[in-house]
Amino acid sequence: MQRYLILEDGTQFVGEGFGADCQIDGEVVFNTGMTGYQETITDESYCNQIITFTYPLIGNYGISAGASESIIPSCSGVIVHELARRASNWTNQLSLDEFLKQNNIPGITGVDTRRLTRHLRDFGVMRGAITDDPAKAETLLAKPARRDQVAQVATPRPYPSAGTGLRVVLIDFGLKHSILAELSRRSCNVTVVPYNTSFDQIAALHPDGILLSNGPGNPEDVPSALPLIRQLQQHYPLFGICLGHQLFALANGAKTEKMPFGHRGFNHAVREIATGSTFFTAQNHGYAVQADSIASTDLLVTHVEINDGTVEGLRHRNYPAISVQFHPDATPGPHDATGIFDDFCAMMTAARSEKKETNHA
Repeated sequence: MQRYLILEDGTQFVGEGFGADCQIDGEVVFNTGMTGYQETITDESYCNQIITFTYPLIGNYGISAGASESIIPSCSGVIVHELARRASNWTNQLSLDEFLKQNNIPGITGVDTRRLTRHLRDFGVMRGAITDDPAKAETLLAKPARRDQVAQVATPRPYPSAGTGLRVVLIDFGLKHSILAELSRRSCNVTVVPYNTSFDQIAALHPDGILLSNGPGNPEDVPSALPLIRQLQQHYPLFGICLGHQLFALANGAKTEKMPFGHRGFNHAVREIATGSTFFTAQNHGYAVQADSIASTDLLVTHVEINDGTVEGLRHRNYPAISVQFHPDATPGPHDATGIFDDFCAMMTAARSEKKETNHA
């Protein structure tokens, strides 16, 4: 079955359809990872986006129950150069084609993904439509782009991820489950709460620290989070990841901007300014903190991206609050940066000890 990708600038790509038999629109982006397609598709930061995989063969190890980053994927579509004819892995439970059908996500195989990626690099990511009839693309693309992605994917009610150690309130803007896994490895007692939870509701949980999760969309579309972050950072150690990093920056007076084609992959080199150490990171974002907007704030840049110099980490001058643009949970991806979770736990432990000393004084 022939299927088309029509970009908003009129550029057309043709391939064979797989996955769900439906027509959709979304922002067309590309991911440079060589593996981890299931984790990528189920990452809620891809909400309303059409994912192009640059690695030529996708689907060769199938889909397994333990590899998903969310229960229900929220991406709009999937584009690959070659869909594996059969999956071979001992954990495989169903094919990528079957998985996309189950979740009503259309895919295209046989596309020249190198040409498509170069087009997006040259002209920037843009909206596109996946359709079996090119004449319907104009109608699909005429719809206004959605700006409520966080509301689409964030949890509507609190839930626990029980542990015996430090109490963490994780504010969900579209979290990856691998973040919960890293906190669980450190025995943290986590409560996940909706992004619109009030300060008083969070305070009632008596947290040792706050984690701002990753998530989809433009950080400027979540203005309600900014006063909450400003209040939280004055009372608790705080750690932001990806969208959480961008919101932390906005809450403290910095600015963000849309990138031409973003960082989406698992080989992004980042330098830690304090030590000079360089490590590889997993990243998935289309917005970045403006470097020249930080000077007038109480923030310090802690990490930068080696290739383009974008801001990859921040620390508050006056509060125990940090953030990183990359994914230290790194599922999939390199685990070079997982120690940042240890830094967060150390911040919480220090704050807890200081609080005890104050209470005993």
